[in-house]
Formats: sequence, structure tokens, C-alpha cells
Amino acid sequence: MQPDPETRPQDRYALDAGAAFSGGCGEYCRPGCERRARLDDACKFYKSSAAAEADGLAPCPVCKPESMPVPQPDDAPGRLAHRAAMHLQTLDGEADTAALAALLDVDEATLSQAFGASFGVTPAQYAETHRLHVARRLVAATALPAGLIAQATGFADERALLARLGQHGRKASRAADRGMRIADHIEFDLGYQPPYAWSGLLGFLGGRAIDGVESIEDGRYRRTLRATHCGQEGIGWVEVAQSPAPHALRVHVATSLAPLLPQVLARVRQVFDLGLDPLAPGAALGELAADEPGLRLPGAFDPFELAVRAVLGQQITVKAARTLAARFTAAFGTPITTPFSGLDRLFPTPATIAAQSVDAIASLGIIGARARTILGIADAIAAGRLLLRAGADFTPTVQALKSLPGIGDWTAQYIAMRALGARDAFPHTDYGVMKSLDERNPRRVLALAEPWRPWRAYAVMHLWRRLA
Repeated sequence: MQPDPETRPQDRYALDAGAAFSGGCGEYCRPGCERRARLDDACKFYKSSAAAEADGLAPCPVCKPESMPVPQPDDAPGRLAHRAAMHLQTLDGEADTAALAALLDVDEATLSQAFGASFGVTPAQYAETHRLHVARRLVAATALPAGLIAQATGFADERALLARLGQHGRKASRAADRGMRIADHIEFDLGYQPPYAWSGLLGFLGGRAIDGVESIEDGRYRRTLRATHCGQEGIGWVEVAQSPAPHALRVHVATSLAPLLPQVLARVRQVFDLGLDPLAPGAALGELAADEPGLRLPGAFDPFELAVRAVLGQQITVKAARTLAARFTAAFGTPITTPFSGLDRLFPTPATIAAQSVDAIASLGIIGARARTILGIADAIAAGRLLLRAGADFTPTVQALKSLPGIGDWTAQYIAMRALGARDAFPHTDYGVMKSLDERNPRRVLALAEPWRPWRAYAVMHLWRRLA
């Protein structure tokens, strides 16, 4: 009989926190697993699946405890630990405690204490366990060789991966050899700290979706994607939707992108702003954010695509810019096959566009000045003079953008908001921002926004939302 969590404090905590129990047979389970109930006397409590695996246990193949969402604590140390865990789940996140503490702007001792109290392991142990979970998923859902899975998940080599997988991993590998499973996609849940304004973010992305590249249907965001890392390129698609699990998004990734999974998942986290603690901008923005506290800052799967889209949107409507972006993609993009109707193009690369002429771009209905600006961005990125990526230094990147012909402060700030994820970027001359503030003087707009630092990009999202 399943124990009553109301009468067993450790079960009540585990159900709330997403922790794990050992069943006394070398495996650990979810708190509600029937196998654990049958072995109740032998149970041992762990604060996380990482703690259970650090103790030498393997996940139960029935209840799959390794897929439980990361807990969503209410206390400050717990929220800090959760933010750190979210960063580590990108697979290529920094597992060194000192570097992670610097990233989160806390001291190393504070982070170590909070993380240990929440998860029962160090950040490095947590990161290794997560890599192992992803490796198991790749073994079970793809036909990738073990060496490639090891490379994708950060293990030193095939031997190191197989040693960590142990007997459980070898069984999965043998099943693969018999052709018992090969899926067309890999599924993950990525957690976030609530609240999360999913419909608002989906509406923003949907209003700017490029036909052929992106689509939104039944609350699901889909797009084609090109990923590159260390000279290796992959193409495929991703789908993102709300997960049935609490406080998480469900991500489907085409198996063709499996070797580049760390980069793909990191992009998903940036685009959907999953690392945000919404209490922080909420406190700074006050009444502006009070009626939508979970609003996120939408990022960019392809920074070059975002930059082109920003240039096309100069002084025209969102709808008109979307039409031009679709023509641009149809003319210069690469065909791709996906399971989704209408999702059949990859946005062109900077190198492809840098090789075009002004006349070729202008023939799509794009005025010559903007065609030259697009060529300038493409050439600067292709030649390595301009680096657009999440986390890039804000000031030098904005300066580099503004040095290109046809890019003023509005365009540079907007690109920084979304391509860099710059949380304090502020296109103060934006028509929507000024209209929402009922202020036409750019200097006064800046003055009004000063109390919102360092979250002015979130203020922009709320100001635009007011006009919707």
C-alpha cells in the first residue's frame, strides 16, 4: 500500500521538492513509485536524483525519477540553488563553483551552502549527473554511436561514458543494435521559476514568426534550426510547448541535432528566458509589471536572423517586416524537410548573404539603404568582426553595431535585447515605448526609465504589452 505523505513528513517533502528514494535494490525511485512502496522498510531519502546517483544508485526504469522537474523553492537560498541548477542543465554550463558563483553574483561559500542544502551534492556532481541523464536519453532514443554521445554530453571519451552508464547503459546499447528503437526526436523538460507568462511570450514570437522558418500551432512553437560548434554543423527542427510537469517547458529536438544538443538546449533556454528569477525584475519594475509578473525577454535562436529582422523592421509595421523576412528567406534560405507542414526553410547564413548584391536583395522590395545595411551585418559576422551571441559584452557589441552604416541606437539596442539577452538594453526612441509612456522627448524617456535599471529590457516588453 502506498504510504500516506500527510502522515510521513519525509514523503510530503519529497513530493513537494521532487526528491528521490532508494528502494534497497541498487535503484532509486520517485516518491510515488509502487516499487518503492513494496520495499518501504528499505527506503532511504535523497534530496535529488543527483544525490542518489552520487551514492551509486541507478534510476528506476519504471518511474524514471531522473526526469522529475527541479524543485521550485520559495526561500532565497533555494531560489539561488535553482538558478544554478538551471544553468548547469545547459550541459555546457560552467560546473566550477567559483565560476558559477561569479556568474550568479554571489560568493562561493554562499552558493556551495545553498546548493548542498537543496540538492545534497556539489554543482560539479549535479552537472555530471545531468550529463549522464542526457546520455541515457540519447542511447535510448537515437542510433548515435557511443563516441558521438560522449562528445555531445561532455564526457572525455567513449570509455568514460560507458563506465558511467554501467550495466544499464550496455543493455540500452544492445537494444539499439537490434533496431528496437530509433525515434525521430528527443524529448526534454526544461524547468523555470514561476510565474511564467507563456501565452504572452508565444504571442510576441508568433507576431514576428518568419513563414517557412517558424510556426505556432495549438500553443506549440516550432522552427527549423542550424547549429554549429567547433566546426561541426547540424540542421533540424525544435518544438517547444508547456510541459504536463509543473513549471517546465517540453522541448522536442530532431535527432539530426543530437550531436549538438548542448548548443540547442542552451539556445532554447535563452530564447524562452528560462534562467530568470521573475521576482527580481518584478521588484524593480513595480506597478508596470504587477499584472503580468512572469513576462519574459524573448531571445533569438539565430542572432543573424534577428539582426536582419530588426533592419527590415525599421520604420515599418511588424506585419510588413514579417512579409519582407519571408521573401528574404524564400529567396536565399536553404530547403529542409521537417514533419510539419509549411516548416521547410532554413534562414540563410551570413556567408550566403555576404555573397549577394544590393540589387539581388533590393529586388525583394527591400529599399537599397537597408539592403546595404544587411550586407554590412552579414559581412561583419562572416569575417569575424562582429560577434552576436547570448551573453556577449553589451557596450562593445552595441558600438560595433552602430559603426555599421544604417544602424542607429534603436536597432542596436533592439538587437542587444534579443540576440545578446541584454537585460538593461533600452531602445528609448522606440515609437511604442514613447507612446506607452505618453512622452515624446527621448531624454525624458531615459529619465523615466532610470528606476528600472538593470531590467529596462523587461520594462520595454511591458510597455509594448500595454499597447497590444
